Amino acid sequence: MTQTLLQDLTALSYPTIGHFLEGGFVSPDIQSLLEGVKVAGPAVTVRIADRDAIAMNRALLALRPGDVLVVDMLGDHRHAPIGAVTAAAAHAQGAAAVVVDGVATDVQELRQTGLPVFARGTSCLTTKRVGNGTSAVNVPVHFGGVKVSPGDLVLGDDNGLIVLSQEAAAGVLQQALESDAAEPAILARIAAGESLDTILAL
Repeated sequence: MTQTLLQDLTALSYPTIGHFLEGGFVSPDIQSLLEGVKVAGPAVTVRIADRDAIAMNRALLALRPGDVLVVDMLGDHRHAPIGAVTAAAAHAQGAAAVVVDGVATDVQELRQTGLPVFARGTSCLTTKRVGNGTSAVNVPVHFGGVKVSPGDLVLGDDNGLIVLSQEAAAGVLQQALESDAAEPAILARIAAGESLDTILAL
């Protein structure tokens, strides 16, 4: 993967990708807790079982600058694996974002860090300082209805999240860029009062 691919992806309006692909779109129940975010980075994954906070700490140590930490809670939408301390640690590691198929806590502190965090909501109930043999770091996970492998590209903004392999992202990039480039002229024609039957595909 080149830095150029990531830069080109961040130039896109992410919903444009939805015109061309069906796969990789994360459940819309998982949304940004901050406003005005735009995220693109490779996935570091963690699968957390049985309220295991130790697994999250191990995942934080695996982060490199620009990574997106993808947290699979195995269906647990009650225990928050990320709060003020874990967000600060992810930010210190240079993470681009943390995305959780579950809930987060310390929402005011999270927003103060400026670190993009995506979750299904918030809770006061958290994971615990216990470890088990079921949790794992940098393994394939299921996240919001999408399979995510380490190194997949995670794209996120106020509209939601998309996860694509590097090959799929590169394959759709040119079409999406061309679509974005054409949109301002279409909007201008609508604003100018041109008949819609000459603009819209019918």
